[in-house]
Amino acid sequence: MTTFRFWAACLVAVVVLIESTTAHMALLYPMPRGGIRDKKQYDAEVHAFVNFNKHRTMPCNGYNKMGPVTKLKAGQTLNVRFWGPALKGSNLDHLPAKPTGSKQINQARHGGGFCEFSLSYDGGKTFHKIGQYTKSCPDFYYEWPVKIPANVPSCNTPGKCLFVWSWTAVNVPQFYINCADVTIAGVKGGKLPSKSIQVVDIPNHKQKVTAQGDGYDEKMGKGPIKNEVNDNMSGKFQK
Repeated sequence: MTTFRFWAACLVAVVVLIESTTAHMALLYPMPRGGIRDKKQYDAEVHAFVNFNKHRTMPCNGYNKMGPVTKLKAGQTLNVRFWGPALKGSNLDHLPAKPTGSKQINQARHGGGFCEFSLSYDGGKTFHKIGQYTKSCPDFYYEWPVKIPANVPSCNTPGKCLFVWSWTAVNVPQFYINCADVTIAGVKGGKLPSKSIQVVDIPNHKQKVTAQGDGYDEKMGKGPIKNEVNDNMSGKFQK
């Protein structure tokens, strides 16, 4: 290979790597390990998919140290939000203004997919599903209501209590996961939901799994489907 071809190949590889690490989304609220406000762990791979490289592993995408802690309580409605690299420098305390014209922020949401939300009381060894949204999730122009079950037990063990978002992407078999450290003020004798989450496209799990999207590619979608909001609020997925 000539010197020119060698460096050209290197340049292509770098471009692919940059695009791969900037072309996805992550949890924003509650703030996950490695998230934009996790000053100790934040890096450019918080929105990468599991197995993007040797560092991006289960159960928390390779972020094994505690991040910011969010206080939750049983029965609370949590308005989940998402983040992407295009929001750097934005006021993250507020949703971005919805676009009025054809020009939009490139979210890299890839047309949505299948989002699940769960709790873990053992640092990600097991997941207890509490909610889901399909087709248009994720999308950082919206809040995504998820209800913490009213009958869950308390959880106050540092590093063990997690709120987890996972995403099965559209078209490309990629699985994403972020963990937010939390404390949960629950009820005495409480019970966790028995159903777990879908884990796919990583070793020892089902392969080549994709989800149905909404067809809006990187642009703002239609947001949470009303029926699914109602299902989340009624605890339909908390079995």
